[in-house]
Amino acid sequence: MNTIETEHRRGPLLRMIALARPRTGRFALGVLLGAFATGSGVTLLGVAAWMLATAASHPPLTALGISVVATRALGVGKGVSRYLERLVTHDAAFRTLAEVRVRVYGRLAATEPFGRFRSGDLLSRVVNDTEATLDLLVRGLTPPLISLVTGGATVLIITAVYAPGGLLLALGLLLAGLAVPVASAALGRAPGRRQAVARGRLSTSLVDTLHGAPDLIAYGAMDRQVARVYEADDELTRMARRDAAILGLGAGATALITGATVWGALFLGVVAVEGGDLDAVSLAVLVLVTLAAFEIVAPLPAVAARLGAIRESGIRLFGVLDTPESVAPATRTGLDPEGDSTVRVRDLRVRYGPDEPWALDGVDLDIPAGETIAVVGPSGAGKSTLASVLLRFRDPDGGRVEIGGTDITEYPADEVRAVVSGVPQDPHVFASTLRENLRLARPDSTEDDLWAALRRARLADEVAATPDGLDTRVGTHGLGLSGGMVQRLALARALLAAPRVLVLDEPTAHLDPDTRDAVVDDLLSATEGYSTLLITHDLTGLDRVDRIHVVRDGRVIQSGTHTELLAREGWYRDVHPDLG
Repeated sequence: MNTIETEHRRGPLLRMIALARPRTGRFALGVLLGAFATGSGVTLLGVAAWMLATAASHPPLTALGISVVATRALGVGKGVSRYLERLVTHDAAFRTLAEVRVRVYGRLAATEPFGRFRSGDLLSRVVNDTEATLDLLVRGLTPPLISLVTGGATVLIITAVYAPGGLLLALGLLLAGLAVPVASAALGRAPGRRQAVARGRLSTSLVDTLHGAPDLIAYGAMDRQVARVYEADDELTRMARRDAAILGLGAGATALITGATVWGALFLGVVAVEGGDLDAVSLAVLVLVTLAAFEIVAPLPAVAARLGAIRESGIRLFGVLDTPESVAPATRTGLDPEGDSTVRVRDLRVRYGPDEPWALDGVDLDIPAGETIAVVGPSGAGKSTLASVLLRFRDPDGGRVEIGGTDITEYPADEVRAVVSGVPQDPHVFASTLRENLRLARPDSTEDDLWAALRRARLADEVAATPDGLDTRVGTHGLGLSGGMVQRLALARALLAAPRVLVLDEPTAHLDPDTRDAVVDDLLSATEGYSTLLITHDLTGLDRVDRIHVVRDGRVIQSGTHTELLAREGWYRDVHPDLG
């Protein structure tokens, strides 16, 4: 069994704890400091009991001097060690959380999670479920270990004072520190699982409502959507109430066991004093230390009740971390950014799952250096999958994609993307300025570089006409820009990256006919001299491209120039608007 399979066979809680393995020493130190703090509290009450019981017999003050000093030392030591324990364990836990976040973001960058998870649910996994690691390490790992160390030591000391009392304390601590937490964990497992799911559902509903607000208002559906948000919130509230009820039951059961054990210790001690097996001072120590000992296990029921929710969060977290990478690790580096820009695609096959149909099924095409090639076809034909492969968001399941005779799958994705850039179907515009959106492609760009890219994308005049120019804020998701401006801005950003190959994926998908024609004209003019792949289902302006490939059901069914395809029977001529 390999390491990955072994990792997956372990439960999510153990896997979450294993994330902290590099800081085992820090957590061990935290447990020792916590045990010292808790032990100091128990010992402090024991010394106080001894001092009060002894003082009742009016001994010389010197006889109490040591206990007075010990009381002060234990009080100070408890506070200092508790502070150091929190400092050490929280530092280790937060550092572990930072590493987990980096792993999550790295996995998201190497996979295609956005097709697997809804945006709100993914946000909940990245934030809430990732932070459950911190909750487990701080509240679910160190308190039980501290209780084990301190509780065992306390039982040994009480057993040395009076064996029956030690056995009774051991039984009480086992019931309060093991039986009650196990019961709390069993009761909290199902609500905890539903609570994590409900939190993800609420996050999804909120994100959908915020992002879709204009359409929801336009179609009169906002009230129904808000009702869904309230339903998700009500469900999460019900889960929280059940969680609180379980915590209350755990606290009540612990208080009941504590009271019964203390009364039992008092009864046994009184009997032992009457029988001459125990003196009065030792009786006071026995009873008060027994009472103080239950502070050791007091946090455990609450910890156990949270394990169900933490476990479900772990499952959701590893659902992201275990997502297979869409791009295999590179086998070499050094792709020449100035080399031949000819693209060759041979027998390319891609599918999204072992039981899924082929999205691309044996595609062959060439993009000669400096030429513009169009790939057209109906929605779902596999066109965008081709763009994903060229931009190294996915690896081929079969066949090859070469740039200048070199297989792109051999090189790191970042090196390939320095050669191949593009404009996606829905380019993301950040809620910042035009300047910052452009400099995303090349942070060291000068003012002249930015304006040159805007001129090539035919956006310079519109930007110059705004009061703030490059410092114009574009609004959330580019709402301050028209659809044509968003596409031109994305093109300018791609040109600024200075690639050798440009991939334009459905650049006019959401534009009106007049804007669409203008954008196509601008795109084709701006990309002259590049090896360009234009992916579209819109046949406007294709008389200007060098060659056209028609893709349907993952296969190339027609190839030729605009004139040649119009002269032949087939899909292209059937759907072309000039012949409709």
